[in-house]
Amino acid sequence: MVFARKVWHLLVAIKDALVLLLMLLFFFALYGALTARPSAGRVQEGALLLDLDGVVVEEPSVQDPFETLLSSEAPIKEYRARDLVRAIRLAATDDRIKAVVLDLSGFSGGGLIHMQELGEALDSVRAAKKPVLAWAVGYTDDGVMLAAHASEVWVDPLGGAFVMGPGGNNLYFGPLLEKLKIKTHVYRVGTFKDAVEPYLLGSASEPSKEARRAIYAAIWDAWQADVKKARPKADIARVTADPVGWMKASGGDAAKAALAAGLVDKLGDAVAFGERVREIAGKDPLDELPGTYAHTRPAALLAAHPVEDKGKAVAVVTVAGEIVDGDAGPGTAGGERIAALIDEAAADDPAGLVLRVDSPGGSVLASEQIRTAVERFKAKGKPVAVSMANVAASGGYWVSTPAQRVFAEPGTITGSIGIFAILPTFERALAEYGVKGDGVRTTPLSGQPDLLSGLTPEVDQMLQANIESNYTRFLTLVGKARGKNVEQVDALAQGRVWDGGTARQNGLVDAFGGLDDATAWVAAQAKLTEWHTRHYGTEGNPYASLLERLGGGEDEADARSVARDFAGLAAERQQVQFAQAAGQLTRLLGARGAQAYCLECPVPLAHGGTVARLSWWQRAALVAGLSR
Repeated sequence: MVFARKVWHLLVAIKDALVLLLMLLFFFALYGALTARPSAGRVQEGALLLDLDGVVVEEPSVQDPFETLLSSEAPIKEYRARDLVRAIRLAATDDRIKAVVLDLSGFSGGGLIHMQELGEALDSVRAAKKPVLAWAVGYTDDGVMLAAHASEVWVDPLGGAFVMGPGGNNLYFGPLLEKLKIKTHVYRVGTFKDAVEPYLLGSASEPSKEARRAIYAAIWDAWQADVKKARPKADIARVTADPVGWMKASGGDAAKAALAAGLVDKLGDAVAFGERVREIAGKDPLDELPGTYAHTRPAALLAAHPVEDKGKAVAVVTVAGEIVDGDAGPGTAGGERIAALIDEAAADDPAGLVLRVDSPGGSVLASEQIRTAVERFKAKGKPVAVSMANVAASGGYWVSTPAQRVFAEPGTITGSIGIFAILPTFERALAEYGVKGDGVRTTPLSGQPDLLSGLTPEVDQMLQANIESNYTRFLTLVGKARGKNVEQVDALAQGRVWDGGTARQNGLVDAFGGLDDATAWVAAQAKLTEWHTRHYGTEGNPYASLLERLGGGEDEADARSVARDFAGLAAERQQVQFAQAAGQLTRLLGARGAQAYCLECPVPLAHGGTVARLSWWQRAALVAGLSR
């Protein structure tokens, strides 16, 4: 019996081990199936279809397959700007591509600079005598800007085109926090550093409004100039000066109003638009349904034209999104991760480095990690340039200081040289319920900082002194980089943001230009006649995985892309405001050190950390200007 029992236990153990092994194999197989990426497909003669049902970003975030699978919301799609630009430019020269088609119904936008880059690429298609056609149920600012570069702009008869302009309201919690008896300890340097104002005041200060008026005016002027140049017949003044009168003149019909103002050329639903494209691009050999046409996706066109690595490499490292401590990203600029990428690039011995910055800043510590890594690279005697995209402010400017040449566009938002930190304490709120802190200290710092019982005066003074020290360091770094003394930099700093044009006049930027201009400058400094760019970081694969397709692939219709009439836009704005409140409260209560962050800077999209776990509409709020 004893022997039989031992044999039985052995068999049970073997069975359990086999079950465990099979379960592990099953989950590995499931993971592999979900993350498997199909081939890009072949390029067929027809149109290049850009179905932009998401946001255009500098650096897409990496989706966690299991998190996406378990989430109740499909992640918002992200399209790398330089991939789209390259695909559009290829369409201009590839004989198989007869037209470029923009489906912008689900388009959530992107930064001004990215829109300008895409617009210039679309202009190259039209210069090649190929039509560009755009369609949407409803266009908003970024969609209007892209569509302006099309040769034919269509809108659904039940939709419209709406020009909002930059700006809007921020939420101010000062009176609420006072009623709740939550004490907000704010440590800052900079008259215009208004990232702390929502937690102190009930409305924006006059210096904050002054800075915002200037920066929004510059962005608005750049937007209008781009649209008017691309589409002279668009009557922007009529649309924006009296939007009610403009709409009522067409009987309240937004689509007809857009047609009357020259924002669109034709009214038609998706099928009618598709039939028009079919006349140019031809029939889809695999789909005979009405409104279908032969087309190729950007991934297939890019795969058909691989980049040839000629000559020596110029390294490009991207700093995109909020700068945070740790190794977060891509899409969020984790200081440790970015510093490691720069060191990795240096070890590969490239001709030089371009730091591509699209960030409103963030952690001072993480910004310093990135800056010192750039200094280590520069110490090798190789040229370093910075290419600023939509925004390179606060910490985004901190990391730019080691560069020998800084490139920006006139519409780039930069500056915001200032420092702050926030600590909420709850001693007054707890005292309302009879809860007080008491004890014995051996020094003024014992048990500090105590967020429940309050801060000692010594801690308060030490924190402010530390912030002031960081600000002085910031000024010194900028002064050394820009050939100015501390007093001169301080006059340009104080936390104020500048548009790229003014920043160039102030000496914070060296030249206008994009990433290509920055890499060309580095190559010239390295005396190269032939070179190629090598991007460091986790490069997003252009081919969607099965899991990403389950979450709404590029061939799938997206239900949330259809409610783009004016009422639908109003509903989206309501969701944005709720997300704005949640984001600001998260920033107040989050565990953060000293911050060099720009509140006024519109963030194209933030990734990673808590933001990556927000629903699509919360993340879309960031696109709409959560951190204005």
